[in-house]
Amino acid sequence: MKFSTRTRYGIRTMLEIGLHHESGGILLKDISVNQDIPFRTLDHLIQGLKTADLITNCTGKNLCYTLTRPPSQISMLDIQKSIEPIICVVDCISPHFTCNRNEFCSAKDFWCGLNEQIISYFKSVTLQDMIVNQRKRLRKTKNILL
Repeated sequence: MKFSTRTRYGIRTMLEIGLHHESGGILLKDISVNQDIPFRTLDHLIQGLKTADLITNCTGKNLCYTLTRPPSQISMLDIQKSIEPIICVVDCISPHFTCNRNEFCSAKDFWCGLNEQIISYFKSVTLQDMIVNQRKRLRKTKNILL
């Protein structure tokens, strides 16, 4: 299973916005540079994040974004759902897929169980957790460079 580039970029975008939430927000161009995300791609991600009510424009500033609620109240699943409609490890468990083996295939139960564990993990990790971890990594990197 592989998550899309859009999902990975979406999480990195939210991490960057979360890191600057307390300072009033961050400009789109700075998110692009800091997270190495192409500006055009980022612009599309921002629309989904705004539609999901995870971010909003900073007061009085175009292309500046901040969180709509504290990072402790935003899960990785919230972010992922703003970008992709579902998490689905294999096609046969997708609600849009009809499988002729559905009635007698115990492998489907296995995939459903794995899928539920992944969804639970996405629910259990908040943006605040990611921010704390990122700040630790940044401090460690600065100490190594000194």
